[in-house]
Amino acid sequence: MRPGFAGVTGVMAVLPLSNVNTDAIIPSAWLRTASADLSKGLFGGHRFDADGRERPGFVLNQVPFRDAKILLADENFGCGSSREAAVWALVQFGIRAVLAPSFADIFYENAFRNGLLAARIAPETYTALGAPRQNPTFTIDLPACTITGPDGATHSFAVPAARAEALIRGDDEIDLTLHHVAEIEAYHSAAQAARGWLYAGVPLSEQNHP
Repeated sequence: MRPGFAGVTGVMAVLPLSNVNTDAIIPSAWLRTASADLSKGLFGGHRFDADGRERPGFVLNQVPFRDAKILLADENFGCGSSREAAVWALVQFGIRAVLAPSFADIFYENAFRNGLLAARIAPETYTALGAPRQNPTFTIDLPACTITGPDGATHSFAVPAARAEALIRGDDEIDLTLHHVAEIEAYHSAAQAARGWLYAGVPLSEQNHP
């Protein structure tokens, strides 16, 4: 079980690009060892030049966006390969939520499995949130599915109810399954009674467990 996530208040960085793929999010060069600090490789091709120097024009190399907790991106964020490390890199950097009009399916599922909120927003919301401003601090309220800006303006986002509830509780995939232990055990008890031949030779201590 992970710590529950009901929302976040923090700096929002704007990445005005569509079709950002997982290789751009975490280049393969940062995946050569199991102990790599993926936060340093996040958007490595955008953040650093060929000699490893920071590109000053990239948003995450600028103050206050070095400490961003929210990322605003354009359509089809997370497309390309299925590498789960793309989500790990965002989380290790400190990003708690990504807002975009749409996400690639595999990235979307990986995000929730790793405690990252992937929130779908309307195109007009993307435009409003991406407008230049002096104070880029926003608040995301997951139970209410709202984003509130520094001017008090509130916008909505969409997230499946089951995914939102799991994030709020801090449930991972195993926790989600364990919520249904009673139903699983009832099914196996009924199956044992109706089709006992399936359980022939199975120790009694294991017969009522999946």
